[in-house]
Amino acid sequence: MDVSSFTKKIELDGWVAIPELLSQSQVQHLCSAMDTSYITCREIQTKNKLPLTDGTVHHLLGQDSVFLDFFENDLILDYIDNFFSGKSIINSYGGVINLPSKNSYVHEVHRDIRSFSQENVMLNMLIMLDDFTLENGATWFLTSSHKNPNKPSDEEFFGKASRAIGTSGTVVFFNSNLWHAAGTNNSSVVRRALTLNFTKPFMKQQFDYPRTIGYEVCNSLSPRLKQLVGFYSRVPSNLNEWYQLPENRFYRSDQG
Repeated sequence: MDVSSFTKKIELDGWVAIPELLSQSQVQHLCSAMDTSYITCREIQTKNKLPLTDGTVHHLLGQDSVFLDFFENDLILDYIDNFFSGKSIINSYGGVINLPSKNSYVHEVHRDIRSFSQENVMLNMLIMLDDFTLENGATWFLTSSHKNPNKPSDEEFFGKASRAIGTSGTVVFFNSNLWHAAGTNNSSVVRRALTLNFTKPFMKQQFDYPRTIGYEVCNSLSPRLKQLVGFYSRVPSNLNEWYQLPENRFYRSDQG
């Protein structure tokens, strides 16, 4: 799908699904890395005596390099830049494992930004790592609801919402104002997806991704990936970091 068609579709419907945007080889590597990260997250939750978040894994970026590799596809970056009409950063990078016959908070009707805005301030990206079917809980999207600040009733939502059915490697972009919900997995196997959020650069990231990845790794990235990771919108922690030439500053002047 060209960028112009993408823009028209997401402005009108609030969401757009693009099949085969990721290769099966990329999907397989992402699945393996996500399964490992899920174990890591649960171990830390247990260590810190927190309730386990069954089926969700948080802040994958930095846990494995594969989670950044697919951004080498310039078309993906073009879609994101076009949505914001300029620069953006990764706000959060997680994953959802839709477990058989077990629902969590993602199955509730919700949107992923608390404050409604007419402007494009947040974009969601959902990557299907397994086929999304009616049986395994394909996500529900209420088309064009990104224009409505009021939450629909469950009756209205499930009566009018569409299902995001697609094959692994399909990527769904949607305005974060869009009302949506994960479907119940009635199959016997898990259904996995990556869930990313992007925002304007001046909005605070949920996680310090540049520091997590490491500044040495960040320095090896292309300028577009440095931008996306948040390398150009960091917060200085001392006066030496503050008093720098423009090209060395933590927060660049073109970040909004």
